[in-house]
Amino acid sequence: MKDLNIPVNDIAPLAEIPDYSFYYFIAVVVIAAALSLGLIFALLKQIRKRRINLRKERFMALSTIDFSDPKRAAYTISEIGRVFAHDNERTEKAYHNLFERLAPYKYAPEVEMIDEETLGYYRLYLEIIDA
Repeated sequence: MKDLNIPVNDIAPLAEIPDYSFYYFIAVVVIAAALSLGLIFALLKQIRKRRINLRKERFMALSTIDFSDPKRAAYTISEIGRVFAHDNERTEKAYHNLFERLAPYKYAPEVEMIDEETLGYYRLYLEIIDA
């Protein structure tokens, strides 16, 4: 039979292995958060840019109204002009004056061409909006 008293070799202590996985995780989270914030800011910028373009589009529609049909022109000015009316107190007053001047052209069955005084209020309103 064999001898059971074999000399035991010393067991080496546990080797210390540096673990950087926590730091890698933190780095991935920070990079993902930065990318997410960047995408959110880019999306907000696009939305703001689109809103400005909508205002420019409405302004162009308001400034290119055809006055050959005064009734349709009065309704169009009242409808599109309402978009800019609440920008500040000055535009609100100008819109209110213009709206009152356009009332006779909207509610009558037969209307004559828009007079120069009303057109002057219309041009003034355009200048106020554009400024």
